[in-house]
Amino acid sequence: MTVRQDIHSSGIPVLCLPCEARHRGVCGALDPDHLARLAKTSSRHKIEPGVELIGDAEAVDSYSNMLSGVVKLTKSLSDGRQQIVGLQFAPDFLGRPFKVKSAINAEAVTAVSLCTFPRAAIERMMKESPELEHRLLKQTLNELDEAREWMVALGRKTAPEKVASFLLMIARNIDSSVGPAARSACFDLPLTRADISDFLGLTNETVSRQLTRLRMDGVIRIENNRHVTVDNVKRLEQRCGGATRNSPLNET
Repeated sequence: MTVRQDIHSSGIPVLCLPCEARHRGVCGALDPDHLARLAKTSSRHKIEPGVELIGDAEAVDSYSNMLSGVVKLTKSLSDGRQQIVGLQFAPDFLGRPFKVKSAINAEAVTAVSLCTFPRAAIERMMKESPELEHRLLKQTLNELDEAREWMVALGRKTAPEKVASFLLMIARNIDSSVGPAARSACFDLPLTRADISDFLGLTNETVSRQLTRLRMDGVIRIENNRHVTVDNVKRLEQRCGGATRNSPLNET
């Protein structure tokens, strides 16, 4: 009996076969040989909400591919105040290569699944695989573009536009079916009202008021205070005040 071997999975480690990050994340840049070698050093982790993954000024000894969940990135001031400076979703790469110490805090805000690699293994693989180095550089530049677009949103958009933009960003990163032609979306808010307020530079009352307004206008439906349904994505887009290319609001 002849067993058919899929040419797309030939040589791929069994551990990596069901992993979406292998296709859409940085591992997609590796050939089967490099992927197999990297897989031998990897470990899988399930992280509960609220657990710190990286501490500010903490020594960096590993990196991770996000397989599922949402991570918030924060910066701290000397007096203890914090500011949320970004969110990461699967299949983002968690960590910054060639950095001895972390410059941010990273915390799981939902249950998170990670595939973790030793720092030395990734940096060695980058030297051997220009494609991996290119993929990491591309992701870093995309994150820079997104940060600039979000600066525009925070600095120039109105409160209703900020809240709508935030919801659209979450929808397009959590609900994988939400592409340019998507008509609807359904997701759980990964952040608390306080975190949303922090991220958007608004008060809790303003965020609640804008969510209520979107709900009353039929743009969204909210159940159990966190489960959001968008029946018409185009209507939500229209409330965002415009978004440009490469912003987190346009990720597919």
